[in-house]
Amino acid sequence: MSESGQYFAPDWVRDAVFYQIFPDRFCNGDTANDPQPLAAWGDVPTRENFFGGDLAGVLHQLDYLQELGINAIYLNPIFAAQTNHRYDTSDYFQVDPRLGDRDTLLALVSEMHRRGMHLILDGVFNHCGLGFAPFQDVLANGERSEYRDWFVARSYPLRSDPLNFLTCGGCTYLPKLNHAYRPVQEFILKVAAYWLEEVGIDGWRLDVPFKIPLPFWREFRATVKRINPQAYLVGEVWREAAPWIEGTAFDGVTNYRLRDILFDYALTHVLDGEDFGYELSTLLAAHGPAAASMLNLLDSHDTQRLFTTCKGDLGVLRILLTAQMALPGAPLVYYGDEVGLPGENDPDCRRCMPWDEAVWNQPLRRLFQQLIALRCQHPALRCGQPQKLAAFNGIYAYRMSAGRDEALVVLNPREAIADFALPTLSSAPRWQGAMTGVVYTSEAGTLHLPLIPAGSAEIFFPCE
Repeated sequence: MSESGQYFAPDWVRDAVFYQIFPDRFCNGDTANDPQPLAAWGDVPTRENFFGGDLAGVLHQLDYLQELGINAIYLNPIFAAQTNHRYDTSDYFQVDPRLGDRDTLLALVSEMHRRGMHLILDGVFNHCGLGFAPFQDVLANGERSEYRDWFVARSYPLRSDPLNFLTCGGCTYLPKLNHAYRPVQEFILKVAAYWLEEVGIDGWRLDVPFKIPLPFWREFRATVKRINPQAYLVGEVWREAAPWIEGTAFDGVTNYRLRDILFDYALTHVLDGEDFGYELSTLLAAHGPAAASMLNLLDSHDTQRLFTTCKGDLGVLRILLTAQMALPGAPLVYYGDEVGLPGENDPDCRRCMPWDEAVWNQPLRRLFQQLIALRCQHPALRCGQPQKLAAFNGIYAYRMSAGRDEALVVLNPREAIADFALPTLSSAPRWQGAMTGVVYTSEAGTLHLPLIPAGSAEIFFPCE
């Protein structure tokens, strides 16, 4: 918990619907900064090729994002680097020239803020790239370098075969920074403060933070929150979140554990409704007050694409997306998912955004728009805590409420069930399905549903 004994996160995150953008693959808004050689837009992505997406392209497509219902953006790394993914930072104080410059980023942030939108950047502070000036100095001067202690080496000169310096995951082009060395810590804090103060970004997504000692992240948080108490800090944590969300490090983490539970329930059927309810309640209890600030994702640049994982099954997608938009935490949409962009694991999951509407999966895009709009319109979906209503074979139903706003969510990834009596825990007499428009009358606090179809999801709201 925080020093005051309370957990608190940025107010705006509870209302946020994030959109993750891999900058090189979203939209080319300025051909003057195109990388060379340049692959044709839509060609097969590799770990080496560039397609020319940039910050001007993001700025150009803000209308598109707002039409979808997006009000926050998370950008994969944008600082100077050598690769297309830019997790190998060369200069932490320079926007990669192939994406634009500081003024382009400032223009993007300013326009987003004018529209009531927020932007967070990817902070890659565990490791750097081979082009990082301190590492280049060690390469050139070995143990005589003034930056020798910025890295961890077994011997000098540094070499990659056999590897004699510490890296991230054994990747020879990702030298790990020595976080026990105070100048390294001060450098990272300086970087974090610079982009908050000089450009006005709204927070950081922190890459592989578990590879860095937790006490450093406490100092990092204190530095960031002194500059902007409303800055959002979210860590890339795939498993146990507890140490990171006690109020002294991050506001939330990437909620891969929820993703796993949802896939086990809606896709693989490892979990039935009863199991899903248990796993969900256990996870929410573990996250405690931070549950509302978790980043709820269904895929990312590090996973197979959602559409491919679900084999294009709109029923499965409807269940997953309904749950994502109707549970505590900020939903995250990976660019292109809304139009059915397919993709296997990296690098295939990093395809170019298709801007030809003729190839879009229009029913899926409408589903995204509808569910995002429902979340934005109803405080119950953004601020409520799920109350179990029923669990029967595949069915799991729960109630969400906030003030006078309430909703009933019914999920069923398995076989159809007829004549289902659904308790409402509410005095509302009539309920309308958001997907079907059908109105049901409650009798003694129970909705009698003639049929809950197989592979379905519905949200009911009180109606006159």
